Amino acid sequence: MVVGIIGGGASGMAAALAAAENPNVQVHLFERQARVGKKLLATGNGRCNLTNLHADVQGYHGQDADFAQCALSHFSVDATLVWFRSLGLFTVTEESGRVYPYSDQANSVVDVLRFALEKPNITLHTAFEVKKVRHDGDGFAVHGDDETVRCDRLIVACGGLAGTKLGGSMSGYKLLAQLGHRTTRLRPALVQLRTGWRGIGALKGVRANCHVAILRDGEMFSQSTGEIQFTDYGISGPVVFEVSRDACSGPGDWCAKIDFLPEYAQPALLEELNRRRQSALPSDELLTGILHNRLGRVLTKAAGIKEQRPVSTLLEEELQDVCKVVKSFELSLTEPMGMDNAQVTAGGIVTADFEPTTMESKLVPGLYACGEVLDIDGDCGGYNLQWAWSSGHLAGQSAGKDTK
Repeated sequence: MVVGIIGGGASGMAAALAAAENPNVQVHLFERQARVGKKLLATGNGRCNLTNLHADVQGYHGQDADFAQCALSHFSVDATLVWFRSLGLFTVTEESGRVYPYSDQANSVVDVLRFALEKPNITLHTAFEVKKVRHDGDGFAVHGDDETVRCDRLIVACGGLAGTKLGGSMSGYKLLAQLGHRTTRLRPALVQLRTGWRGIGALKGVRANCHVAILRDGEMFSQSTGEIQFTDYGISGPVVFEVSRDACSGPGDWCAKIDFLPEYAQPALLEELNRRRQSALPSDELLTGILHNRLGRVLTKAAGIKEQRPVSTLLEEELQDVCKVVKSFELSLTEPMGMDNAQVTAGGIVTADFEPTTMESKLVPGLYACGEVLDIDGDCGGYNLQWAWSSGHLAGQSAGKDTK
């Protein structure tokens, strides 16, 4: 039996290795780029956050997020870690539950997968862009530019549209559309957000731990606590990725409300600022030792203290204004960055047309799909790669079963 897999990313490689566990199966893995796993090399800022100990179905989204439950149960986080250890990968787990390769290098993950694919029943077709898939009574014909390969069963693991510079494309959606499948609206997830505030340039490069709440017309839309990074166009960093899904996606007044000292109550901060009135500090150094110096100066100015004055001359009301800005700084938002910058695609192939226990199409027998091409996306912190491993392994194992 021949199993074809379109896409040599995380889910495609997991599918290939799972299908190849059956020695009676010949696996053909098609990757349109020159080598497999290119997008993996960029994940986690080059560190590859390959899973999260807390990953469960509550961390996933889509029209029917519960669709992910079967795959996540079939190939759990624990099973994934055992699998990677069997491939020779050492890992380290942070307090947050995020798991990284012990080397802190994404190429370690790609390399152990690449070496594992060197099996006699796996054929790798790199630089092979699938142009068309034809289904008939004998299986599937996978058409490239100069070659056609026939398969008894086919797994589409092309990934999503996000990260177009690293290989994200519409190919998976188009191929599955040829076979009768539907796609939901696609939009960027785990993405940076643009602001309309002209003063953002003064904070470019600044990082801070904070609590961020996204508000729409004054109502809570999403919130999280973690590291924020300021850019010349807006805000980025893990905490922004966690709250960015569908932010600025509809009409309304969107803003980010930022608490730069989430672990300190406002009265405690006010007490400290009052104590500083005994010093000879200039007013623009009021928050020195509390926040990043540049951030402190920007916030002091935003609180209305624009003239250079001794801290000893600041009034109680002025100190209260500074506290309010530190604890609830509002930044207007205009739009998310595009698919080029997004780490993940929200939306995808409608999961209602697939069987969650096998990942097989309900419309075309012998056709499977897995990973980001489906309408499932996860939270920031290793959730999306866990979905890739879990859904890929389930699809590969299901497609690789002998016909009874």
